[in-house]
Amino acid sequence: MNTALRIAVIFSVLLFAVKAEAQLNQGKPAILEEVGVDEKLGDIIPLDATFTDFDGNKVTIADLMESGKPVLLNPLYYECPMLCNLIVEGVYKVVEELRWTPGHDYTIISFSIDPEEGPEIAAINKERYLSELDRIGASDGWHFLTGSEDQIRKLTEAVGFRYKKDERTGEYIHAASILFLSPEGVITRYLYGAEFSEFDLRNALYEAADGQIGSTMERAILYCFTYDPASQSYIPVAINIMKLGGLATLIILGIFLGLFWNKERRSSQSQKFEFQE
Repeated sequence: MNTALRIAVIFSVLLFAVKAEAQLNQGKPAILEEVGVDEKLGDIIPLDATFTDFDGNKVTIADLMESGKPVLLNPLYYECPMLCNLIVEGVYKVVEELRWTPGHDYTIISFSIDPEEGPEIAAINKERYLSELDRIGASDGWHFLTGSEDQIRKLTEAVGFRYKKDERTGEYIHAASILFLSPEGVITRYLYGAEFSEFDLRNALYEAADGQIGSTMERAILYCFTYDPASQSYIPVAINIMKLGGLATLIILGIFLGLFWNKERRSSQSQKFEFQE
């Protein structure tokens, strides 16, 4: 095959690929262009956003946040036929696996993006999940909320959670995502999908709490990992592992030298005593 023919073939393949991609983009429903997540890491959410809890009481986001405790924020709507149920089920499963407990170590806020849903459906969902979660105090740390259109938009726009109601079906189209807040309401991390690993959730909460959560051993382990946007999970950080390894080496060396010097001191004192006799 001569050079001219090769170029013609390559050009034809590229042209076909471009046309195919254009056709795929044209086939994408316009409504999906309005759905997604715009990450706003470092922003502070509106803590005065007001919702209704499962008892029908008006509460602000600030009312639900506790000093020193990170927050898992879970946008959903309770009568979602599929995706929301998968997401909250995914959250529930990983909460079961996690040693840390809602209400004691961190807070979960699940809020509906459908203004037509009320506290009754929130109460049903709270009972459904928390009755199965055998954790003391969890019912005080996992909140199920509903709200008005303006307050829902106020919060979802602040966290970059874009959704759209499909007028044909009445269903809400949205992304599968949860996010994490510091105890001060700062957005620290987004996780995506309908299933979450216990390790990723633990790291995200650790990160949101600025390392002030978990046992000393857990903190040491989690210190060695950082979030990788490409894989959307937490990966080891070589430099932190080296730092901890160096610290461990110094501690072990210090203990060894301490024991050695103590042994030498005792031996010296023994020899001195024998000399005096």
